[in-house]
Amino acid sequence: MTRRNLLKSTALSAMILPLASGVFAQEASGDLPDGPMPFSFDRLSDEVRTLATQPHVVETVDDGFLNTLTYDDYRAINFLPERARGAAEHLPFQIHSFHMGWLFPSPVRMFEVTGEEARPMIFSSDDFEYRGELAARVPQHFDLPGVAGFRLHYALNRPDIMDELIAFLGASYFRALGRGNSYGASARGLAVNTGASEGEEFPTFTRFYIDRGTDPSRIVVYAALESVSLTGAYRFEINPGEDTVIGVTARLYMRRDVSVLGVAPLTSMFLYSEKNRAEFDDYRPSVHDSDGLKLIRNGGDVLWRPLNNPPRLSGSFLGEENPRGFGLIQRDRDFENYQDAEAYYERRPSIMVQPRGDWGKGYVRLLEIPTDLETNDNIVAFWVPEAPARAGDALEFSYDLIWGALPENPDADLAYVHEMRAGHGGVSGVEHDGASRKFVIDFRGGMMARLPADDQNFEAVVHVTGGETTHMHHERLAANGDWRLVLDVTPTGDGPVELSAHFAGYDRKLSEVWLYQWVRA
Repeated sequence: MTRRNLLKSTALSAMILPLASGVFAQEASGDLPDGPMPFSFDRLSDEVRTLATQPHVVETVDDGFLNTLTYDDYRAINFLPERARGAAEHLPFQIHSFHMGWLFPSPVRMFEVTGEEARPMIFSSDDFEYRGELAARVPQHFDLPGVAGFRLHYALNRPDIMDELIAFLGASYFRALGRGNSYGASARGLAVNTGASEGEEFPTFTRFYIDRGTDPSRIVVYAALESVSLTGAYRFEINPGEDTVIGVTARLYMRRDVSVLGVAPLTSMFLYSEKNRAEFDDYRPSVHDSDGLKLIRNGGDVLWRPLNNPPRLSGSFLGEENPRGFGLIQRDRDFENYQDAEAYYERRPSIMVQPRGDWGKGYVRLLEIPTDLETNDNIVAFWVPEAPARAGDALEFSYDLIWGALPENPDADLAYVHEMRAGHGGVSGVEHDGASRKFVIDFRGGMMARLPADDQNFEAVVHVTGGETTHMHHERLAANGDWRLVLDVTPTGDGPVELSAHFAGYDRKLSEVWLYQWVRA
C-alpha cells in the first residue's frame, strides 16, 4: 500500500474514534470458544437483535504494546503472505489480517465457517513482520486479542498471482476491485445521520464469519454491526471477475430513532477536473476517484450528476421510488487526462448499487465536502428510505454492489454525458461576464450519434433554478460526432444554482439527464 493510499485509508478510519464518547466501554476478556459453535445467518441475526435491546459497548484492550503504536509504527507492520489462511492449502481465497493498534484499538473477532459450525481464527505476532526500530519493542510470541480488519486475496488478474480482492478496515468501510482496477472508492455497511445536525455516527463491524463453501469461484462473509443507535447482521456473497459482484443482505435492529438512515453508502474523492481545474496549481489535468453520480430511475430514465469540490458543504437530494440503481462512477478512463503514474486514477473502479426487491419511496442523497487534499474522501452517496427508522424497528435491505470499469454502452438508446467543462460566461477568449458561468456538456452515443448535424427534429430541454439562461446553443462536433450543449447561466440570488438538461425529440428522450449544482464561493 502506498503512503498516499495509507493516508487515505486512515483518514476514513480515524472517524471511528469519536464512537467511544458517551457509550460504555469494557476491557476485552480475550475469551473465545475453544471449539466449534453453531452458526447460521439466522442465528447471527437473532443474536444481534437481542443485542439491540442492551446498551452499546465499545470493547477495549489493556495492552501496553498495542496501545502505544503510532502512525510510523503502524506503517512498519506487514502481514506475512506465507501466513495467509488458505495459502498452505493453495485455496482460491486467502485471508490476510490487519494488525490492531493506532487508530484501531478495539478488537475485531474473526471466525471460519464450515457447514453449520464456526471456529475462531487466532492471529498472533508470528503472522506479521515488524520492521525497523519497532522490531526491538515487539514482545516475544503473543496472540492478538483480535484484528483491525482483513482482506481477501484471489487470482483476479492472473492465475499465478494472488491479488488483493477486497479489504474490510475501519468502522464498516470496505473496498473491492474488478479485474484491472486499483483501489479507489469505498462502500460502507451503513451511514447513520451523515450530514444531519445531530452529528454522524459510525457503525462498526465487530465480528466476521468467513464461509468458503464448496464453490471455488465465490466466498461468503457474514458480519455483525454495532453502534449506539442500532445493531445489524450482514451477509456478503463475493463473486470476483471482470466486474466483481457482491450480493449484500443487511438486517438492521434499531436501538433508537435515527433521523437519516443511509443504506448502501458509497464514499469517494473528487478534487478537480476540467470544470474546476483553474483552482489547483498541479501538473495533472484531473484528480478524482469518481467523476459522477449515476441514478437509473424506475422508469428507465438515467440521471448523471457530475461531482464537484464546492467552496462549502453541499448536498443534493434525488427523489425516487424503487430505483433500478445508483452509484459513483469513474467514466474517464484515459491516462492522458490524469497523468499520474503512481495513483492511476483511470483504473479506479466504479461502483453501482442495484437494489433487490421493493425499496419503496426515498431519495439518493449526495454530500460534497470541500477539500484541497486528494487523501480526503469528500464525496458520500447513499439511499434514504422515506419511512423513518424508529427504535424497535427491524429492517432488511438486499442489493448487489458491482465494482469494475463499468463502461457506458455507446449503442444504448440514450446518449450519455461524455464530458463536462465550465468557465467564465461570455465569448470565450474574447470577453467574459463576471456574473455568469459557461457550462459545456458533450453527449455521446445513443440514437443521437446517428442524427445528421442539421437535424431539426430534436431540442435541448433545460431547467435552471436560482438563475437564468442567458445563452444556449447545441451543435454536432465534427471531430468526434458528440453533440455539444453550451449554456451561459447568470444567478438570480445568493443561493446555489440548480441546472438540468437533456435532449428530446422523436417523441422520446434522446439522452440521459445532466444535473449540476453551481455553488459559488
